[in-house]
Amino acid sequence: MTPYLPEIYLLLFGFSVFMYAVLDGYDLGVGMLLPSCNQAQRDRMIASIGPFWDANETWLVLAVGLLLIAFPAAHSMILTELYLPTSVMLAGLILRGVSFDFRAKVKPERKDLWDRCFKAGSFIASMTQGYMIGRYVLAFDDSTGAYLFALLSGLCVTAAYIYIGGTWLVMKTEGDLQKRAAKWSRRGGWLAALGVLAISIVNPLVSETVAERWFGFPEILLLAPVPLVCLAIMLLVDRYLRHVPVENDVGYQFPFIGAIILFAMSFFGLAYSFFPDIIPGVMTAKEAASATGTLLIVGYGAMFVLPMIFLYTLFVYRVFSGKATELNYE
Repeated sequence: MTPYLPEIYLLLFGFSVFMYAVLDGYDLGVGMLLPSCNQAQRDRMIASIGPFWDANETWLVLAVGLLLIAFPAAHSMILTELYLPTSVMLAGLILRGVSFDFRAKVKPERKDLWDRCFKAGSFIASMTQGYMIGRYVLAFDDSTGAYLFALLSGLCVTAAYIYIGGTWLVMKTEGDLQKRAAKWSRRGGWLAALGVLAISIVNPLVSETVAERWFGFPEILLLAPVPLVCLAIMLLVDRYLRHVPVENDVGYQFPFIGAIILFAMSFFGLAYSFFPDIIPGVMTAKEAASATGTLLIVGYGAMFVLPMIFLYTLFVYRVFSGKATELNYE
């Protein structure tokens, strides 16, 4: 097998999951934040994600495709262990899609129903994604503690999506909605931070490998800036959100950029803890990888598809930059 080819695919898989977590994460967060008492604000929140939300899920399709083709053994094990939560997640995503279209077509008195369905679908998808991450990190252990850890992970990911969704609204809206979004984001951010702290404590306790990688010497000195940088960014974003609305909307993009950096640092922590395992403690990328010929053929396709998706993403976000306006379905 060509040296490092499985590891390259593992990095591509991780990058795809990261892009999905950031891009679909914020629109899931926006969906969960829809207020029940203000139709105009719900409309503006939906308008803020309207041009993007469907395309954001492309990264999930890419990640699953890479897992299936490059690591079929791992794909089989992961989908077998996570069949039920995956089905529930897909049901939540389908409910979101149906609700997004129906809310624009039904009579005004029925719109509240589909907004609630959109909110419920967003919550279901977020919780199940976090739950699956928790099960995956502990290698699908069947103990009671492992299931409790998965539930904690579900709450943490849900809070993180609310956090980044709130920062997105701060960037895309104005006035009272922007102010409310800042409050929502602050609450989600601190809840997510507590969850990350709890998970960071649990992981080294249940895995000797993770403990050695983070607390060995000199690794502990080299990695010390990671949590310090995360704490500093968290405090700076929180300080900005506390003062929203800012005069002339100066720095309105900062909270969202800060949230992306925090997501990136969290993914770095996971990658450092488990790389090159495709399933932590069970299977490495090399052990799960397809034949070299398959990886090379898929590699040619990935060299074309991945940049195209990335460039398309940049193009769409550039075209629809600025504050959200009314979403027109005609």
